Amino acid sequence: MYAQMVTSEATQDDPEKLAAFQARIDAGEKIEPKEWMPEGYRKTLIRQIGQHAHSEIVGQLPEGNWITRAPTLERKAILLAKVQDEAGHGLYLYCAAETLGVSRDELTEALLAGKMKYSSIFNYPTLTWADIGAVGWLVDGAAIMNQVPLQRTSFGPYSRAMIRICKEESFHQRQGFDIMRKMATGTDAQRHMAQDALNRFWYPSLMMFGPSDKDSVHSAQSMRWKIKMNTNDELRQKFVDQTVPQAEYLGLTVPDPDLRWNAEKGGYDFTEPDWSEFFEVLKGNGPCNAERLAARQKAWDDGAWVRGGLMAHAAKQAAAPVAAE
Repeated sequence: MYAQMVTSEATQDDPEKLAAFQARIDAGEKIEPKEWMPEGYRKTLIRQIGQHAHSEIVGQLPEGNWITRAPTLERKAILLAKVQDEAGHGLYLYCAAETLGVSRDELTEALLAGKMKYSSIFNYPTLTWADIGAVGWLVDGAAIMNQVPLQRTSFGPYSRAMIRICKEESFHQRQGFDIMRKMATGTDAQRHMAQDALNRFWYPSLMMFGPSDKDSVHSAQSMRWKIKMNTNDELRQKFVDQTVPQAEYLGLTVPDPDLRWNAEKGGYDFTEPDWSEFFEVLKGNGPCNAERLAARQKAWDDGAWVRGGLMAHAAKQAAAPVAAE
């Protein structure tokens, strides 16, 4: 089913239905699962929500690696709660995608087959405890910048899922910033560790917003349908403008020698990420691509007996005669 849904284009949509659909979007109405929608709209939602869900699940891996090595019991408990939240976010989003007629099994199979992606940021390693702070501060900060506008997205189930997700992501960002604050005000070694984490995660975090608008394939149509509310470059600029003062407060240096405040535009001028690196990571050539997909494949294989048992139970229940009242 998934392959059919993502390859079909909206070539047979009735022009009158398309016009009426766009009028609803323009009026700010929410589109619900059982209502008519163009196949292109459905396809775009499956791709975006599926990628978002996969990112939440894969995003547990670089942080889960540090649960047993957190420096204190309190930090361990906080990190456990954060990783658990990410699993919940993935489930919310898989449920939203299922309302479009695609199962989470199909989405997972598409990911493992290389037909779907997850956020490029999770293909970078977390080498030190400061990296966990950088992930919370920068990565979750970029995620919030992306996701808060999605609370107003035009598809009802996606919009509603984002409300809770954004609340929890705000906690995640504060947790990360607190780690960085602690490290930045600690020993020389801790300050060096915090700066090193910022150096390595700064540009991958900027890449999280997607390619530059001029190179983005889907943004224009997604914005017409209000699946996206802002362009990639708008969100990236907003992230830089918000994050640079936070780095200055921490006493850390953003690794961009050309970073300058531009009074005329009311924001910072900054160096664009290396987009060739971004596209290489998307192709599967990042530092941890193979490791991340191998972990997802192992989880999928290890869970086969659970899925098989659930399907057998469901089949048995469906075949059981209905008891007379």
